[in-house]
Amino acid sequence: MKKKDILWAPWRETYITNLKKNGCFLCEALKDKRKGADRKNHILYRGKYVFVILNLFPYNNGHLMIAPNRHLKDIWMFTENEDMELMLLLKASVRIIKRVMKAQAFNVGVNLGGVAGAGLEDHIHFHIVPRWSKDTNFMPVVAQAKVVSQSLEKTYRLLKPEFDKISPPS
Repeated sequence: MKKKDILWAPWRETYITNLKKNGCFLCEALKDKRKGADRKNHILYRGKYVFVILNLFPYNNGHLMIAPNRHLKDIWMFTENEDMELMLLLKASVRIIKRVMKAQAFNVGVNLGGVAGAGLEDHIHFHIVPRWSKDTNFMPVVAQAKVVSQSLEKTYRLLKPEFDKISPPS
């Protein structure tokens, strides 16, 4: 392999080294109440029962996750209040991304278990992945690499003011 054939992606090192850490990154981010912690941890919204956080290793710009505040492994462990708030935040998140980022479509889903693709099996979370016409290109096929064209910090700055307008359910 020639030097020019290398695609440098130093930000991926965090993903690789974090795979070996014990604990739950979602719980750790939620527990962090220091000043500026939500910005550092990319938490867009803290609800009474669930929260919204940017995916640190996104498939696309604006890739969010919604997770219960409680460390739950299975979907049937949700209370009715968690169900309701999750669905309200899912709908609000899609509306916000559509308005702010002009997304044309979305993939929304949850991976239940490692065999289904869950990278974090013990704290269930729902993915919202914005999509645009022609948002895939030759890179995943030719270089086995996905190009995400916006930093997490910029995405956070774009979306956070809109999430701050959400009123918690009563």
